[in-house]
Amino acid sequence: MLVIDSTVWIDYFNGLDTPQTNYLDSVLEHAPILVGDLILAEVLQGFRKDADFEKARRALGKLTQGNMVGAELALQSARNYRYLRRKGVTVRKTIDSLIATYCLENDHDLLHNDSDFDPYEQLLGLLVIHP
Repeated sequence: MLVIDSTVWIDYFNGLDTPQTNYLDSVLEHAPILVGDLILAEVLQGFRKDADFEKARRALGKLTQGNMVGAELALQSARNYRYLRRKGVTVRKTIDSLIATYCLENDHDLLHNDSDFDPYEQLLGLLVIHP
């Protein structure tokens, strides 16, 4: 299953041409894509116009939906964050730690455009798509 981070969805909905948005566009119709609740909230909260919000909500709603956080995952996310801190890396956003840990725990690939995920890939084995 492929998880698309909010950084890519936001660029995609804003019409930006990046390697990540081009990859997303190329697999959107045929790859199994999971939209996690955390990512759904991050993406949808940024829309200013109701019509744009509804259009994106409907589009994302056609994809597989998933709950990303529970007590066990939150605990593992804290462990991963602390491990990275001991290695000299401080992840800036808790939500990125939760998303990375969710992907790690479920063997999902992640497509992102956010350097906060790099240490999860380099030090913890996060599976990342590099278009």
